[in-house]
Amino acid sequence: MKKFVAMVLAAAMVCGLCACGETKTSTSTSTATSTSTVEASTETSTEPAPEPATDEQISLKMWCIATESDSNYPAYKQAIEEVTAAHPEINFEWEATENEAYKTKIKAAAAANELPDIFFTWGGAFLGDFVKADRVYCLDDAYKAFTADLPESMLDNTTYGGKHYGVPLTMNVVGLFANMDMLAEVGYTEVPKTYDELIDCCDKLVAAGKIPFGCSGKETWCVTEYIEPLLEKTIGAGELAKIFAKESTWNNEDIKTAIGYFQDWIAKGYFDPSGISLGNDEVKNNFLQGKYAFYQNGTWNCGDVAAASFKSAVSEFPVIDSSKSALGQLIGGPSDTLAVAASSANPEVAANFTFELGRAICHYSYLAGSGLPSWKVDYETPDVNPLTQAVAEICNKATGYVLFGDTAMDADTAQIYLDYVSQIYGSEIDGEGFVSGLTDDIG
Repeated sequence: MKKFVAMVLAAAMVCGLCACGETKTSTSTSTATSTSTVEASTETSTEPAPEPATDEQISLKMWCIATESDSNYPAYKQAIEEVTAAHPEINFEWEATENEAYKTKIKAAAAANELPDIFFTWGGAFLGDFVKADRVYCLDDAYKAFTADLPESMLDNTTYGGKHYGVPLTMNVVGLFANMDMLAEVGYTEVPKTYDELIDCCDKLVAAGKIPFGCSGKETWCVTEYIEPLLEKTIGAGELAKIFAKESTWNNEDIKTAIGYFQDWIAKGYFDPSGISLGNDEVKNNFLQGKYAFYQNGTWNCGDVAAASFKSAVSEFPVIDSSKSALGQLIGGPSDTLAVAASSANPEVAANFTFELGRAICHYSYLAGSGLPSWKVDYETPDVNPLTQAVAEICNKATGYVLFGDTAMDADTAQIYLDYVSQIYGSEIDGEGFVSGLTDDIG
């Protein structure tokens, strides 16, 4: 197992070097509890250094996306209980909001300079917009106490102008999850390894009256989890990264081709038609209940999928154009992040607390199968589920990463991009309209 742990950390290091509401209150009365969702809660803890209680209580508030239905909720809950127990001088309150609504909420709060002390964000341009607006506290001084546990390479996606502004939690990529029991019914004992095999498998599933894919239309980021691997495995990771960074143009015939494939999937009945009006939680639950053969989404879902009643597997999306792309080119990387508001009344305390909390969230997320570690793994991991192990092996062989599009782009550009993605899923435009529209509006 220690050999596997070393492999996972190596994978995380590689990722760091590559491109790219419910309200809960925790106080000194909190005690750590184990849950049935998170295994190995008796493992060695992340051990934040206890500090003596003081007469002065410091209040800190955090916003995040770890709602009770989110895969990361158990890890957040355990981490918060652990870290707040070590800091009785801190009165800690946290508020969770669903992913899509959170993006609107956090952007509005940043614009109004009303951010909470600590907030969840994504790396790349998403956090970069807040840094440019002077809304984020620099973490360089606080980081000095954690360098032994947190490789600086993991901070690449949250470093701007040579300064660090984010505490990484876990790293994830887009994975193709499969219900192997359903695939076996149409003659497949493995996840299709080539694009032709994937199409053949989906055609056979449709012929058998089964639905190949589930995808939320209410949460457009879910649609990008299908479109971006299609783009990457058609035009290549390098070109896609340049397009996201505005170093290359959307005016690319191969993009039209990739979007054409996606439209073919819709026309051939590969997607659940009700998915256009469903949220991600509903679509994911449908997959876990055996309604779909595949669910392509972030690998933070490994723990939930591994616990499903059917035999499951995870793979990367297959190559479409081998002259431009290859296996090992992935969408994702270290992105999930905690940051500290520059407007916090206690930024130094918040910064130290954020590092301790980030380390603990990483620890419990890894054990729960909701992400690969961005922090040093110095504890035994006997119960890491097989899907997380499979993702670690995929990442260990990775040759290139492209950060999720809506976080790689600045806010305005990302919204334009997401609008066109939504139109594609709704069959309102074709590949020509997608390319010409993005070329006109972005470049």
